[in-house]
Amino acid sequence: MQIKRFYGVLCLAIGLCLVSCKVQYSFTGASISPEVKTVSISQFVNVAPLVNPTLASNFTEALKERFVTQTSLALQDFAGDLAFSGEIVGYDVAPVAIQGNETAALNRLTITVKVKFVNVKDEKANFERSFSFYTDYPASQSFADNEQSLVATIQEKLVDDIFNAAVANW
Repeated sequence: MQIKRFYGVLCLAIGLCLVSCKVQYSFTGASISPEVKTVSISQFVNVAPLVNPTLASNFTEALKERFVTQTSLALQDFAGDLAFSGEIVGYDVAPVAIQGNETAALNRLTITVKVKFVNVKDEKANFERSFSFYTDYPASQSFADNEQSLVATIQEKLVDDIFNAAVANW
């Protein structure tokens, strides 16, 4: 009889601990306070010296999609509990591997995004910083022929990094 009572009390204590947790966890690695209900993502602006005309809108939409599909937050136009704004400050193509005849063997596309993140429920989580990622491609291939796939690869990585910095708390 004592053992049943002990296990009953133990189960009740564990249940209460689980119910009173203040952080939600998901399979995406996000840990978002239950107080946070909304996210707003302003249109990113492209101020890079070399401009890809669709990059800013595609990047903004990819970031929105990540939060809509991998969190339970409601997307709103402005003043979300989590708020993102920023600009694309770098879009650069440069040679990275020089061959013996002083021509490039590889070229690198680098995209840099400056992000301002505000968490109105936890001001300690706020940040303003730059995120950058690159990918290389053979110099023998045309940049124009590869640009779309290169940008998609870099954009996915940037969105991952920004998402993780804002809500993964790793």
